[in-house]
Amino acid sequence: MKHLESVSAIVVFVVLFCVFRVGGKTVTSIDDDDGGGQPIRVDLDLSRVVRVVSERFLSVAIDASLMSEEKFMNLLNSPKLRTLAKALIPAFLRFGGTRQDFMKFKPKGRYFQARDNNVCEKLELPPSLEFKLKHEWVLQSKTLLQEEVERKYKKTKFSEYAVDLLYAFANCSGLDLIFGLNALLRTPENSWDSTNAELLLEYCGSRQYVMSWELGNEPNSYEKKAGIRVDGYQLGQDFFHLHQILQKSKLYHSTGLYGPDVSQPHDHHKDLLPGFLEAGAEAITACTWHHYYVNGRDTSLEDFLNPVVLDTLETKINEVLETVKSVSPGKKVWLGETSSAYGGGAVGLSDTFAAGFMWLDKLGLGAKLGLDVVIRQVLIGSGTYHLVDDNLDPLPDYWLSLLYKKLVGQEVMKAAVHTNFVTKKQVRVYLHCTNRKSTQYKQGAVTLFALNLNKGQVTITLPSHIANSTIEAFVLQAPEPGEQSLHSRSVKLNGEVLKMVDDRTLPALQGSKLPPGEPLKLPGFSFAFYVVTDAQAPVCK
Repeated sequence: MKHLESVSAIVVFVVLFCVFRVGGKTVTSIDDDDGGGQPIRVDLDLSRVVRVVSERFLSVAIDASLMSEEKFMNLLNSPKLRTLAKALIPAFLRFGGTRQDFMKFKPKGRYFQARDNNVCEKLELPPSLEFKLKHEWVLQSKTLLQEEVERKYKKTKFSEYAVDLLYAFANCSGLDLIFGLNALLRTPENSWDSTNAELLLEYCGSRQYVMSWELGNEPNSYEKKAGIRVDGYQLGQDFFHLHQILQKSKLYHSTGLYGPDVSQPHDHHKDLLPGFLEAGAEAITACTWHHYYVNGRDTSLEDFLNPVVLDTLETKINEVLETVKSVSPGKKVWLGETSSAYGGGAVGLSDTFAAGFMWLDKLGLGAKLGLDVVIRQVLIGSGTYHLVDDNLDPLPDYWLSLLYKKLVGQEVMKAAVHTNFVTKKQVRVYLHCTNRKSTQYKQGAVTLFALNLNKGQVTITLPSHIANSTIEAFVLQAPEPGEQSLHSRSVKLNGEVLKMVDDRTLPALQGSKLPPGEPLKLPGFSFAFYVVTDAQAPVCK
């Protein structure tokens, strides 16, 4: 009997030696690899929340190129597109991009009331017209891409009808519209000419269209695009001017104003953001900037899977956060436009399964470091970084975004990877409270999401106090094994290819319940969400 007690004591000692707490963290050791993949240990700190992001953290954009011809705005009346957009709420819908600075509002007296009770049903696009517009949009996209390559942007005009269609889409989908105004309308003194914007504001106000505003897109590239140079101080003055106009409006006096939508700071443009903030920070609700990892015209699959490339985002985020903190402490910071590759995206990559590694890591890192909102370029529009293809079918990054919305909450906690292998940077983990609006999970549940940039499977061991919890796994993989399948425009969830049931119905995104205590097996070249339903994290209750 004493012998058995001695053995029990030794076992308890070993367990206590291998599991201990440091500063609220639970740290565990793991067994040797059992052949199920390289072993990974994760530290999860469930004791405190390090960040809280907006409930609209993952938001989307419609590129202003869709308004290059007003008839294409009718695509927003597609029941399929509305179904896909509605599933992503709550979210902002940013309407903007390069072409917003080449567009003028030209009233024609043709409009409809986008706030009517039955407008959503009245506007639904007939299948025959939808088919015709989708076919014509493919050809239009090629023309727009050529403009992008040549940096020759045709000036266009849009009427009340285009505004009505845009607002109706946002309203019918439940998205919060942000409209980007043209900042390249300048006076002889090179200040912003607000005449056209005031005309648009007056119209939108008369229709009671509730929305927020931006002014200009990537002002650090105005010289290249239009031969106009605007420094940070003048830009701040322009925003302050718009702010004063909004203050006089009954409808828009307390509306959001976001800017300056600079591209990521580098070289001689680094002084643009500080200069803007010094002159115009009080005018804006949040500071916006843009980020892309690579040039879409000379990138590769290796870049999309390279942890060194993914890590460049952290440097850029910290640069912007530090600038904003030093000039305008407390101002929220948004990624106002972002995707994988600039220049319209990378053909054969930005709209495929491979793009999910950049997208999910950006969501995880952005929330962890302190961004409040991340706006994905684009839901629909020209280029190849869209969430919805030319047939209005969802692409892999749409399904990834939908799962994120379903499972990931606003509260961010610390998570870290520990391994003896050289793959540490290639396995990336993030931890949030589970979305509290998801009624199927208990209070205190947490969602761990992980990326495996390795070719081979890894085995993740959770801290002991939650290792025996019920876990639901949502594992996303390319349809077929091997690197070539990473170029696929389809995605599997727990082994089943995801697709819409019909134009108005999305599939139920079901997790797979894992046996308690079983390590998480994350396949090579995959990413996954793990809902720890019994975590009982006090900060998530």
